[in-house]
Amino acid sequence: MGIEFAPQLSDKTVSEVANAAVSFGPKLRSGELLTGTPTVAEITTTGLTISNVAVSTAIEIINGVSTAVGEAVLFKVVGGSASTTHKIKITVTTDSTPAQTFVRGVKLLVLPDPA
Repeated sequence: MGIEFAPQLSDKTVSEVANAAVSFGPKLRSGELLTGTPTVAEITTTGLTISNVAVSTAIEIINGVSTAVGEAVLFKVVGGSASTTHKIKITVTTDSTPAQTFVRGVKLLVLPDPA
């Protein structure tokens, strides 16, 4: 089975530094939260630098929807190749007993810098 990718396609320019947030709220059971340090990695190319990976510690608005504390993975993205859709894989565990592990993908289109 392949990675489930979010339906949205985010974008940034080559020079922009972008903060990303991915909600796992719909996958969580009542009272369950994400925990630990998630893994976020580029899977189809190697042009991005990904850092500051963490589970949310505040309410986040993601695609216009309020996402509760502990239900989103946040990270920073720098670089990328112009006119390329980069695929990013996110792996995170939960605090349930037994713990669950979720894997989800997002796509990021890197646009050329404006002239």
